[in-house]
Amino acid sequence: MSEDPSADPTSRHPRPPLPEQDQEYPGSTAAMDPQPDHGEDSYRGHGVLAGRTAVITGGDSGIGRAVALAYAREGADVVFTHLPEEREEAERTAALVRDAGRRVHAVVCDIRAEDACRELVDRAVREFGRIDVLVNNAAYQMSQPDGISAISTEQFDRVLRTNLYGMFWLTKAALPHVPRGGSVINTTSVQAYKPSPHLLDYAMTKGAIVTFTHGLAQMLAEDGIRVNAVAPGPVWTPLIPATLPGTADFGEQSPLGRPAQPAEMAPAYVFLASPQASYITGEVVNATGGIPLP
Repeated sequence: MSEDPSADPTSRHPRPPLPEQDQEYPGSTAAMDPQPDHGEDSYRGHGVLAGRTAVITGGDSGIGRAVALAYAREGADVVFTHLPEEREEAERTAALVRDAGRRVHAVVCDIRAEDACRELVDRAVREFGRIDVLVNNAAYQMSQPDGISAISTEQFDRVLRTNLYGMFWLTKAALPHVPRGGSVINTTSVQAYKPSPHLLDYAMTKGAIVTFTHGLAQMLAEDGIRVNAVAPGPVWTPLIPATLPGTADFGEQSPLGRPAQPAEMAPAYVFLASPQASYITGEVVNATGGIPLP
């Protein structure tokens, strides 16, 4: 039997060294080298989310785009958020969902504001009547190699409001519209368990997301709503060249020796949202390329 080279997890996507590149936040997918893979040519749906509706924060690029594409190809309609400066990215994601034959609404929403979170939920319910899956994925980070002394109050506030406040407000607003059998899926990170000193504030929030996931899962179990999380390792998204100094060795620290592509994260989000995961709640799926976590 011949071997399929594309199945080798160490070589199916680019390995370091990667071209050095530096972008202004929030970064651009089009400007990245190599181009991220969101599953455009590879993801095949099987209808496991047919007839469902999903709200995804940060769906304009990276993991959020890959999840939106996968959910659409699995039969779900999608509402996703983006910032005003990410409109071009958002249009690309929306086109991918439409090409899959599903309805989509790209909503400009800064989840750092509670009112914006409530308005997003109202929009989703107006369009689709309910929210079957809420994916809390949007996040902000900014590397500070000089340590805690270099983390300004402004940066600290932005990281916490984006990564924690927005997740809390959006979940609180969405839950009255999530039926039994629905789910909440949060994006945490390998940083929750193995924090990099230069990402101290970001890592703090990712640890809090793990705790939020565990606690909320217990709270909502009797309501028939499952709560889980995905903990990615290094993933090649626009956030990387826009927030980290140097990209040549990005992902080299994983045992697989390379960064993940967004398309490699999406199946975990599909599984957790699907009926096949009906007995799974309060769990964190570690997608770290072999980096051991507790």
